[in-house]
Formats: sequence, C-alpha cells, structure tokens
Amino acid sequence: MMNRFEGSASREAKIRYLDGDFQIVLAGSHVVCAMTGKIIPVDELRYWSVARQEPYVDAEASLEAEMRAGALPNQRR
Repeated sequence: MMNRFEGSASREAKIRYLDGDFQIVLAGSHVVCAMTGKIIPVDELRYWSVARQEPYVDAEASLEAEMRAGALPNQRR
C-alpha cells in the first residue's frame, strides 16, 4: 500500500498564491514551508503570502515571515 508521499505523486507542487485561494500550476502532493522547511500537504495548505509567493506551515510561521519582511503596520525595522 502506498501513502501520499510515495510514487510519482510525491513531488513538490508549484503553486500560484492568490488572495484567499491558490492555483496549482504543476501538480504535486506538497509544498515546503518558506520559514521552517516543513512539508505541507497541498490539501492542508492554509497560510501563504501573495506578495512573496511562499507557503507557511502555520499562522506562527506566517507571522514570522511578515515580521521579517517588515510588512506589519506600525512595525519598525
């Protein structure tokens, strides 16, 4: 029995991140979090940056990316 990370479906998906949605450009089973390097199954992807076109594993990783980019209101660099 194969799981979702085995065989030809185990490659990284290429995704275009949109406001409130995303478009799969190249099919795959997962993407890699831009902050942590953790694998995120495509069906569990909930956090991303439209501006930077990168995925995040959770809200904490997303917030950290926003802080590093200086993208939060009233944030000093």
